[in-house]
Amino acid sequence: MALATGTQAPDFTLCTLGANGPELFKLSENLSQNVLLLFVPMAFTGVCTEEFCEISKGINDYNALNATVIGISGDNPFAQQAWAQKEGITLKLLSDYDHHIASAYGVAYDAFLPDKNLIMGGVPKRSAFIVDKAGVIQYAESSDNPGQLPNFDAIKAKLAELQ
Repeated sequence: MALATGTQAPDFTLCTLGANGPELFKLSENLSQNVLLLFVPMAFTGVCTEEFCEISKGINDYNALNATVIGISGDNPFAQQAWAQKEGITLKLLSDYDHHIASAYGVAYDAFLPDKNLIMGGVPKRSAFIVDKAGVIQYAESSDNPGQLPNFDAIKAKLAELQ
């Protein structure tokens, strides 16, 4: 079960690819503004690409709400970089390759698409968390349906409250 609002967000350090190669991103060092964490199952898939392309196009809306938007998937950072370049995704993408963070946030599938015999346990569910400047989860949403996008109107409304 996904972590609830009011819970202290688990801190983490994950890898991303920057202009000069691999870099580490630590949540607790990036709380100068609210952080929207968007977990997605996999790079190069239709709904995940749609979600991150739409967020990239509307990133100024989130910047105006004093929020940093971070994408997290279990893909390796090199695959994430190729995906971002191919699709024009401008979000910082973090690699949860070992699925430890998806598990810590309670959003890891036990079995991803088991009806198609694709077990792949640990893949993150499509989820959204707003972490405030104090490191507390102020919004939490997770879906067992990988095709269901988060409620971005509710997310923006919550970010507006937190300003």
